[in-house]
Amino acid sequence: MAEITTKENAKPSFREYIAAAFTKENIAKVVFIAFAAFSILAVFAIIFFMLAESVPAFREIGFFKFLFGSEWNPDAGSYGILPMILTSIVLTVLSVAIGSVLAVFTAIFIVYYCPKKIKKIYTQMVNLLAGIPSIVYAYFGFEMIKPIIEDLSGRTFGYGILLSTIILSIMILPTIASITKNSLESVPAQYYEGSLALGNTKNQTVFKVMVPAAKNGILAAIILGIGRAVGETMAVQFLLGGSVTYPIDFIMPISSLTSKIAQEFGESSGLQRQALIAIGFVLLIFILIINLALWMVKRNNAVAGNSVFTRKIKESDIEHTAPNYKRTGTLQDALRIVSYVIAALVAVALLSIVVYVLVIGLPEISAENLFGRSTNSHPTLAPAFATTVYLILIALAVALPLGIGAAIYLNEYSKRGSKLVNTLRLFIDTLAGVPSILFGLFGYIFFAKLFGGACILAGAFTLVLMILPTIIRSTEQSLSEVPDSMREASLALGAGKVRTIFMVVLPQALPGIITAIILSIGRIVGESAALIYTAGSNFLMPTSLLDSGSTFAVFMFQLQSEGLDTKYLAHAAGAVLIIIVLLLNIIIMLLENYFNDKAANKKGAIAKLIDKLRRKEVKDAEN
Repeated sequence: MAEITTKENAKPSFREYIAAAFTKENIAKVVFIAFAAFSILAVFAIIFFMLAESVPAFREIGFFKFLFGSEWNPDAGSYGILPMILTSIVLTVLSVAIGSVLAVFTAIFIVYYCPKKIKKIYTQMVNLLAGIPSIVYAYFGFEMIKPIIEDLSGRTFGYGILLSTIILSIMILPTIASITKNSLESVPAQYYEGSLALGNTKNQTVFKVMVPAAKNGILAAIILGIGRAVGETMAVQFLLGGSVTYPIDFIMPISSLTSKIAQEFGESSGLQRQALIAIGFVLLIFILIINLALWMVKRNNAVAGNSVFTRKIKESDIEHTAPNYKRTGTLQDALRIVSYVIAALVAVALLSIVVYVLVIGLPEISAENLFGRSTNSHPTLAPAFATTVYLILIALAVALPLGIGAAIYLNEYSKRGSKLVNTLRLFIDTLAGVPSILFGLFGYIFFAKLFGGACILAGAFTLVLMILPTIIRSTEQSLSEVPDSMREASLALGAGKVRTIFMVVLPQALPGIITAIILSIGRIVGESAALIYTAGSNFLMPTSLLDSGSTFAVFMFQLQSEGLDTKYLAHAAGAVLIIIVLLLNIIIMLLENYFNDKAANKKGAIAKLIDKLRRKEVKDAEN
């Protein structure tokens, strides 16, 4: 007897399979996965195109001859980069050694010793150091520090590793300090309280307990500082001098990997240009190794307890007589004084840069210099305003959806600790660690050729890759801080996951998204190395998105390079950059205060409501 087919046991049709697969929830998930995977695609694209452009140079010059050759002379057909590699290593080691010490003590001062009244202000000062563009640092070093070195050394030039080390140490300080500060604040409070309870002084607790407990975070910060120092371009291009020689004297013109690219790429062609791109590929390999080391440190991150800083307590180590810790600790007391001195030096360094640039630049700011008609013979800053606005709008229009979508997938859809999530995070961190000059080379190879030359669109799409990690990180952090109870309540009321994300979760994460936008604007305004070869360096007003144009930082670089006749306008551009950075930092501080107060008021209202309900329950029970 044949079975009677009913609606209950009938197999779904192909159309029903398709309808079930292509629901709104499934489509949204696929889109978010694609946005998150974009970082992987971007990293592989940078590696592939850089390698493809470098292979002809490796083939013609010889890979080992290129790496270990000691002479760089394009006119004679000699392309050896060993002196530049050694210079980059020496410069990085010295800068990181000095910058790390300054940064760690600065972070210790902020977390443990800074008075509460000035803690917010001082933290914003350190953040301001991070926001100052590289070209402003180069300008300050060239105009202020270089003459001092020349006077002290008795030489007619002050270029070289010493000058670059001083400026680069200050540049990497805020990166290391902010991450170290977060690591110190993440150490459980019980460590601090337990150490004091055992008789340690505050200084002993800070330097013998809290700092060792945050060692992995500090190490990760230092590795990030290494990546920052290795990839710095515009500052060292101005301050090193430009000669290709071995680093045997700290006060002599010399070249690093990044400075050589910036120095010759614009005027190069043929094999020379391919060799410069090959330098970029070698630099990219260094950066990938550094990022891999950073990933390994994060992967093995532990709060405390290790063979270097602490040891496990054995039964035989336990003594019944409590030692008097207060009889020792002289070293820790001295380190506390060091932290105060270094914190003061950092504040002086920041104020020196800001005040010097403003004092020199503000008198040069006028309506004509800012908004007058710009020509090649008489440039003004009007094209810089237009180009900067174009780049900000286009880059954010593309990067915001990509970044927010990637953050939604990582926080709302992915499984914690899965291999896919770890891979995505690795590539996002790798993209964040790629130096600006490498983004510029990739943008020139891919986007500039795609759009027919350096133009605003090529620069904007290059900037998308640069600001994407910032948007992802900031948005994901904000999403993770939204209470799960809000998601559960929305789902319990019948809303789907997509609706919950867009109507409940994202509005609560708005502070982080706004912060990401402001940080991205700051990155775009201060960028120069990535835009010279992608957006161009034109003094004329752009009339379309396919025209080349200069941002303020690129404008300042070009004006400094032109000579003394346009130096007054470089001063004005520097002052405008500092003012923009100051305004962005003030906006971030005000927004943080606003949202913190709003959250505190909300918590207070909830606490009052709960207290009112409890009192009502007690009253009802008594009745």
